[in-house]
Amino acid sequence: MTHSTGDGCAKEVAPEVKPSSLIPHPSSFLKVSSLRSGYGPLEVLKGISLRVEQGEIVTLLGANGAGKSTTLMTLSGVNPVRSGSIRFEERDLAGCPPDEIVRRGIVQVPEGRRIFPRLTVRENLEMGAYSRAGGAPRAEWDRVFGLFPVLRDRQGQLGGTLSGGEQQMLAVARALMARPRLLLLDEPSLGLAPLVVRKIFDGLREINREGVTILLVEQNVRMALGLAHRGYVLQTGEIVLADTSENLLQSPEVRKAYLGEA
Repeated sequence: MTHSTGDGCAKEVAPEVKPSSLIPHPSSFLKVSSLRSGYGPLEVLKGISLRVEQGEIVTLLGANGAGKSTTLMTLSGVNPVRSGSIRFEERDLAGCPPDEIVRRGIVQVPEGRRIFPRLTVRENLEMGAYSRAGGAPRAEWDRVFGLFPVLRDRQGQLGGTLSGGEQQMLAVARALMARPRLLLLDEPSLGLAPLVVRKIFDGLREINREGVTILLVEQNVRMALGLAHRGYVLQTGEIVLADTSENLLQSPEVRKAYLGEA
């Protein structure tokens, strides 16, 4: 069932997707074509095209200012599409506000975590499920606590008192409470110790095994390509390389620019 929201977005009312139905298949999932976006007079994305198939982990690589975060913010509806198209599960997202995009199944974990510091861990997680009628069922709570057991022990603790790694786990878990089909992650390793980063990435690997598709922005290129199936390299708002993660790891351009190898 659909109806117009009056802002160019045809609102979808769809049944909730159950875990058993989240099975990768070769059909088109997310397709971005000739996308342009930016801030005020500044055009950051200069006609990028990319695809993400269901069940994949795809990473966006590039230097600071290349347009990686802008890509995620545009997919989330926070930045407007200036031209080009975004199609998710064969539906156009142009004109859709962020809350409607969440309801359609795209959820972002922003850079810097941005949890609610004065709310408890449990309240933060409840906020993640705000778009779901009746809130998240018990199975969803068990799922996120199984992925990140420390959050179960910290349910009554204020989010702002958690360590950086615990806050990142909370940010990912909060996004999962919305039951995403496509999870957008912006710099999940930022400012974290290597041991904590490994825990976060192990959790992302398990989330993907459960059927959640992931589009990852990450400065730790080796970790990102070790997790992802494919990758794109952005440079000043344009895609300059696209390949499997294995091939990108062997690319002389990637090794020189991002892995510090001559």
